[in-house]
Amino acid sequence: MRAQSSATASASIAVAAPERERPGVGTLQAALGVVAFSLTFPATAWGLEGFGPWSLVAVRSVLAALIAGGALLALRVPLPARRHWPGLMVVAGGVVLGFPLLTTLALQTSTTAHAAVVVGLLPLTTALCSALRVGTRPSRTFWVAALAGAVAVAAFTVQQSGGALSTADLYLFGALLVCAAGYTEGGRLARVMPGWQVIGWALVLCLPLTVPVAALALTQEPWRLTAHSVTGLLWVAAGSQFLGLVVWYRGMAAIGIPKASQLQLAQPLLTLVWSVLLLGERLTVAAPLTAAAVLVCIAVTQRARG
Repeated sequence: MRAQSSATASASIAVAAPERERPGVGTLQAALGVVAFSLTFPATAWGLEGFGPWSLVAVRSVLAALIAGGALLALRVPLPARRHWPGLMVVAGGVVLGFPLLTTLALQTSTTAHAAVVVGLLPLTTALCSALRVGTRPSRTFWVAALAGAVAVAAFTVQQSGGALSTADLYLFGALLVCAAGYTEGGRLARVMPGWQVIGWALVLCLPLTVPVAALALTQEPWRLTAHSVTGLLWVAAGSQFLGLVVWYRGMAAIGIPKASQLQLAQPLLTLVWSVLLLGERLTVAAPLTAAAVLVCIAVTQRARG
């Protein structure tokens, strides 16, 4: 009987144990997350061709929650400890609800190039949140490189959008704050539970809200199924909302929140590339120069001592 209890306890610990990855593997996983996130804005623009903003956000969250909930049930993952639920609520409010909704509302009137300002400033904001919440203390070299990268990306993306400010900027800056909080809390939780369970439970936690909102929104907003709208919806649900966050949180747990966040300096530039290929937007000759500057900043932040 004692042996059976010990085996059961060991199995529970194995299920709840966080991933222990080598730094190189963690960097690769975080980079894959950045690639997945870079497609979010173009995919959202596609989704808005057939869905209203509330419908798109609610349905993507429900679909992602069904994927995550199915995995949690199939693997018989136990409920997180009570002390982890407040953190999961922050993740849910930041990356499951807040960021998708605010950026989707912004993209109704803003181009993807302009919206990329949010992503350009997100790495620095996430590093600041990590310092305040988790107590990380990156070196001065890290902060200088992070600030330089943020300035380069912000200047480039603002120039791409013509430097014009609109009401969409309020949504974008709000999205910046809630997403940084969600990333920081998710990265902290990924140290004590597998990263996929962090986003999985956050998605499931939102189901009592997202299901009725999705049902109501689909009856109030016009919608039509097209190749673009369905593809965009499926990507933001499965790619951005679940799979991307799975590898992202694993990467943050392996290499630390500040270093992982700085990989996102490349995200606006990748988004602009996708915007050209998928949406037909045009880039200026400043793109390769900014890309080179960002790559230098990323290299410095990854080598800086923390």
